[in-house]
Amino acid sequence: MKLAAKLIALIIIFGISFAAVFAIVVIKYDSIFISSLSYAAVQKPSFNNSLKWSMFRGNPALTGVASGSLSNSLKLHWKFQTGESVKSSAAIENGRVYIGSGDKSIYSIDINNGQKVWSFQTGGMVESSPCIFKDSVFVGSSDSFLYALNAKTGNLKWKYETDARILGSPNAITSKSWIVFGGYDNKIHCVDAAKGKVIWTHETSNYINGAPAIAGGMVVFGGCDAFIRAISISNGKMIAEIDTGAYVASSPGLSGKIAYSGNYIGKFLAIDTNTKKIIWTYESKDVPFFSSPAIGKGQIVFGGRDKRLYCISRDKGKLIWTFQARDKIDSSPVICDNKVVFGSDDGRLYIVNLSDGKEIWSYEIGSPIAGSPAVVGGMVIIGAEDGFVYAFGPK
Repeated sequence: MKLAAKLIALIIIFGISFAAVFAIVVIKYDSIFISSLSYAAVQKPSFNNSLKWSMFRGNPALTGVASGSLSNSLKLHWKFQTGESVKSSAAIENGRVYIGSGDKSIYSIDINNGQKVWSFQTGGMVESSPCIFKDSVFVGSSDSFLYALNAKTGNLKWKYETDARILGSPNAITSKSWIVFGGYDNKIHCVDAAKGKVIWTHETSNYINGAPAIAGGMVVFGGCDAFIRAISISNGKMIAEIDTGAYVASSPGLSGKIAYSGNYIGKFLAIDTNTKKIIWTYESKDVPFFSSPAIGKGQIVFGGRDKRLYCISRDKGKLIWTFQARDKIDSSPVICDNKVVFGSDDGRLYIVNLSDGKEIWSYEIGSPIAGSPAVVGGMVIIGAEDGFVYAFGPK
């Protein structure tokens, strides 16, 4: 009995000692874990929430020009996984990234850490890029609806039904609080931003694939019927109609009354919507242009399906330089800080010099990039066909 009692006592002492050691280890581990969490929080990039890229190409005129500085060498800050390929381009406001996916969803992501804030599922894939206006997210879906969502919560405010899929991005007529967009029902629709009630529609003879540009009291857009059209923002009535010679899949850029756009047979045009005449034409034979232009002070930059990025003079349409990628460039470039940012189907994100087209930096994502970069506050946000959204920033 005495031996048994001693054994029990030893077991109890051993158990207490083991528990004490375990507790110390756990406490130390927790301290290390908490410290590492705090360190990670300190190291997170800090984004200025007052900066914004509220729509496709950054502004209603769709110029594709970003202000501020952009580092010559970027690093990957985070990546966010969706359920399918990402061809939508991001909109950024109040520290959140808004973007669509082929998994039928629209996502809100914290730009500082890449964490999901909310998601909203539509009835079809979302290639349309969101437009942020008055605390709402406006985005089209291939299910034929335009959706208006609460930017903070993702809750549905209203949805507006058309007769076919919507792949192009909506735009905002800010002076009237109206939203305009085109679709595969051959129409440009103008709806009230608050309630989604139709204001006017303008019908064409074929699909409208791109986004409409807005400037100078006009809505300007291209169509698969080969025309660039300018219509009144007030009532949708025709102002100008110019035949480009082949269908226009991209979105035009506007500078005053001049519209810049490429078409499917390798013609890139500058069009005066006031005189209804083509000012100049740059031709690269049999090269489809699906990329929308970036409009610099003296240059126009756009991609081609011949794997080249083109830079031509804004005044005469003369070639300044080309950059050779390894696959087609449907991604629409952005000009920032005398640099050009764009993606390619070769799976790379590039930065080249605006002056001479020389490569400054590239990052191999490894999956085709059809979407266009959103550039703000030194950050570059872009999606890829691997289903991820990537955020790059200064090292």
